[in-house]
Amino acid sequence: MEKLERRVHLSPHGSTNPFFHEVTMSRFQRIRGLILGSFLFPVRLVLVILFFLLMWPLARLRLAGLSAEDRARPVKGWRRWLFHPMVWFLSRAVFFSLGFVWVRVKGRRADLKDAPVLVVAPHSTFLDMLVLCTTQLPTVVSRSENTSLPVIGALLEFNQSVLVSRSDPDSRKKAVAQLTERITSNGYWPQTLMFPEGTTTNGSALIKFKPGAFLCGVPVQPVLLRYPNKLDTVRWTYKGSTWVEALWHTTSQLYTNMTVEFLPVYNPSPEERNDPNLYADNVQKLMAKALGVPATDYVMEGGVPVQRVGHLSLPLPSPGREALTLLRKAGLQASEMEAALDRMIDKCQSRSALVGVEELSSLLGLADRQTAATVCRLYSKEKVVDLRRIYLNMAALSGLVDIQSLLRTAFNLFDEEGKGSLSADELSGLMGALLGLRQHHTAQLYSEVSSGGQLSQDDLVRALMSHPTYQKVMSEHLQPGRAARPLLVNNNGIMFNGNKKVI
Repeated sequence: MEKLERRVHLSPHGSTNPFFHEVTMSRFQRIRGLILGSFLFPVRLVLVILFFLLMWPLARLRLAGLSAEDRARPVKGWRRWLFHPMVWFLSRAVFFSLGFVWVRVKGRRADLKDAPVLVVAPHSTFLDMLVLCTTQLPTVVSRSENTSLPVIGALLEFNQSVLVSRSDPDSRKKAVAQLTERITSNGYWPQTLMFPEGTTTNGSALIKFKPGAFLCGVPVQPVLLRYPNKLDTVRWTYKGSTWVEALWHTTSQLYTNMTVEFLPVYNPSPEERNDPNLYADNVQKLMAKALGVPATDYVMEGGVPVQRVGHLSLPLPSPGREALTLLRKAGLQASEMEAALDRMIDKCQSRSALVGVEELSSLLGLADRQTAATVCRLYSKEKVVDLRRIYLNMAALSGLVDIQSLLRTAFNLFDEEGKGSLSADELSGLMGALLGLRQHHTAQLYSEVSSGGQLSQDDLVRALMSHPTYQKVMSEHLQPGRAARPLLVNNNGIMFNGNKKVI
């Protein structure tokens, strides 16, 4: 039997990158999927649409005629016992049509009063919603933007979901208050189901849990999701297979297996009840151990996957690593890369460090404008980019510049007024340029490394090179060991790692 070949991407520190998933199939598997999919996909799609159309009016009827005050209370009586089973049955029929014929359930779902919250992980795909069927359609938390979607909006209304807008801070506060009221209602509201990771991953690790499910300090029941299939087709992550590909590959299989495992209820300690982040971290570790995967401090921040180290956010993958890879593929060799860095620092020290694609292409010595455009997009969504961000990030990761010298150069570039010290905002900009991602949590770092409210060049270099946390960032993320550094090739085909020849 032919085995699936799965492409694995590593984080800068050598661990599996949970934000990437791509399935590479053999020719036979692709041909078989094409044959089965040409028949199964349209049939299954038609059935899904049919069941959704049946659910739509039922979902609307459940709350039809109720006042805003009544809608703010849990639905009970005939509206619940009539409509709830029908929508539950049709929801299961949707997933049955998609090929989820069997769902194996291990353990037992806890009663509402024993565990007001179900926390589910890993969150790998929109198809994880099948867990709602095995948990009897508990209340969920969803983006308010989803209410405008056909059918989905009606189902969120039916579910009496807690809605939150990611772009509106006031909406988040209201959602937290509403969620707290429900979770602490002592059985008045139904169970709440939450995916504490907050985004989808490939399941190779659990990313840091958000504290929302743990704010009230009530017991929670951990729920594990597994997809024990020969072809891992369901996952949809930050990079790799798209949701369309995940849907196509999944519906092209004769069936897809899913296992839902209910772990024992987790009762928080007094310390955990007082510290939601500690509570979330401990439940994450418990679930990771049960899954046999690592518990990481990776998070999604501003739509970008990052690793939090101290008060810094390290992007995954680093734009500098991607840029260096692009330049290597474009033919830049070690000496040419060093010359390009020299040209960039000269430009950075001029009056304006903003450049467009054409100027960046010239600075990099590229004949291919498209490569320069791609590098620009890695650092900015605008037509121009601050060259300091490209230079500092790429210089650090290339290993061609000593890190202490680079820190002093970075200080001078951001001390635009030449006053010999940096403000908190300037430090934030400097660290963002070095790491390749804007930093929003550097206030504590500034207070740690500044002296009397003044941050000198020596203060900065001393702190980043000696503080255990930030020294780790400098040595492991910016200039890691030989094996992790990008390789550059000279004219004789000899590979260099930083400024050292690789034998």
